Amino acid sequence: MISFFKGYKKFGVFFSILCVVIIAIIYNILNVDKPLPIYQPAMVSEELVDSTIQHQLKYHTISDFKLINQNGEIVTQDTYKDKIYIADFFFTTCQTICPIMTDHMYQIQKEIINDDDVMLLSHSVTPKIDSVAQLKRYAKKKGVIDRKWNLVTGDKKQIYELARKSYLAVKTDGNGDQYDMIHTENFMLIDKKRQIRGFYDGTNPEDIERLLEDLAVLKNES
Repeated sequence: MISFFKGYKKFGVFFSILCVVIIAIIYNILNVDKPLPIYQPAMVSEELVDSTIQHQLKYHTISDFKLINQNGEIVTQDTYKDKIYIADFFFTTCQTICPIMTDHMYQIQKEIINDDDVMLLSHSVTPKIDSVAQLKRYAKKKGVIDRKWNLVTGDKKQIYELARKSYLAVKTDGNGDQYDMIHTENFMLIDKKRQIRGFYDGTNPEDIERLLEDLAVLKNES
């Protein structure tokens, strides 16, 4: 009788160990970071997307561009080649949401300061006002580090088309000027393939935390 129970005891120990292993495997599977979505125009509010691409379901990427930064240097898509970056739209004379957005970009800059894979890119929606000299003054005031963060100006039509057809990030003004735009509070997370991987409220501290968490997920993916 004793030997009979000893046999069951061994089986019980084995079964318990097996259960622990199975539970650990399931736990690890469930806790693996899910890949971030790849945003397409059809997934975004129509008011932020140019009508010509509103129903596009795949293959969306950021278009080539050529703009000028706070130092008078030309910035193109090659400046961000093989980089993950966070983009937004702003203007230097904005007194509402822009200061909050810029402060949050500055916080992100501090987090990525030693990460060579990640950069920042802020586009002016009032390029006639935001000259190179104006952007330079703003950059100094806001603590912009040139190697990490470009504030860019340039041709208004190009910036408008980037905003509406690439980053899916601004609304039209509707005042009769076809290139007038109202920027939103959105920050966009762009991967190394120039795909949009996340949208975040640049005025919301909780969204900034979520962005940084998603950035870590994206870095593990790439």
